[in-house]
Amino acid sequence: MERVVDIATDGRHLSAHRGFLIVSEDRAEVGRVPLDDVAAVIVHAHGVTWTTSLVASLAERGAPVVLCGANHAPVAVCLPIDGHHGQNARMRAQWEAGKPLAKQIWREIVIAKIRWQDAALDALGRRVLALEMMSRRVRSGDPENIEAQAARRYWPALMGADFRRDRALEGPNALLNYGYTVMRALVSRSLVASGLHPSIGVHHANRGSAFALADDLMEPFRPLVDLVAVRLLERGVDTVTPEAKRAFATLIALDLPGEAGVTTVSTAAIRAAQSLARSFETGRASELRLPRPPSALELAALGAPAPVAAIADDMG
Repeated sequence: MERVVDIATDGRHLSAHRGFLIVSEDRAEVGRVPLDDVAAVIVHAHGVTWTTSLVASLAERGAPVVLCGANHAPVAVCLPIDGHHGQNARMRAQWEAGKPLAKQIWREIVIAKIRWQDAALDALGRRVLALEMMSRRVRSGDPENIEAQAARRYWPALMGADFRRDRALEGPNALLNYGYTVMRALVSRSLVASGLHPSIGVHHANRGSAFALADDLMEPFRPLVDLVAVRLLERGVDTVTPEAKRAFATLIALDLPGEAGVTTVSTAAIRAAQSLARSFETGRASELRLPRPPSALELAALGAPAPVAAIADDMG
């Protein structure tokens, strides 16, 4: 079982011992998780310390350590250097990918994102019919910025006419920040495991993001986070509480339809990253395999209260 370990209490110490991630305070153990089960470690608290051996052990397993600011958005990430046996060749292909290929890949990503947004609204009974039509109009590189046009219809339908997406704001924006952090960590891990570097993007490359490629590839996954945020808000959860963290962490185990049958979001992210690596190597955007939305009924159940012993481990 993959777990997202969230460190939210000041003064905790993280270490590795006999195959476990150990969380302690004042030399007393307060929690432990098998290292092989850790999908990512997300640190929000201040004064947290960790051992080099722990970071190395996590890197060997491809699990990132993500450091977040006060707004729950990531400010730094520790990823393994060696993520795949063909890393050198794949990173070179990624770096040398021409603009035509990058634009074609971005087109596929935007189409998938808009279709996911449409599915999320459908699951809430708020469907905007124009979104499906918009997804068919996206051209290579999205020169008409259909992505932004769709967003202008999507966010008011999802969150209300007064909502404004701003990473610096609290409330719904803080929930989204945290959920995107979980998804970004998962996608970054998948990219490294596939021999790619998460900072060399196809669209976000000129925006100064250390997660440029991860931000590109996670676009179709974002509506999953949005849907969970809406469900939390409906239950009166408007801050990043342990309940919210568990709800977002369960996303990595959500079942999605795929060409090879039903798979989890975690596996879908790995397949998307591997197919992106093949696209860079072959020069064909048609290699890209992005996740498809499940039925509206399946999505409607997303964000239900998660059991305490589920995938997320909130270590304070």
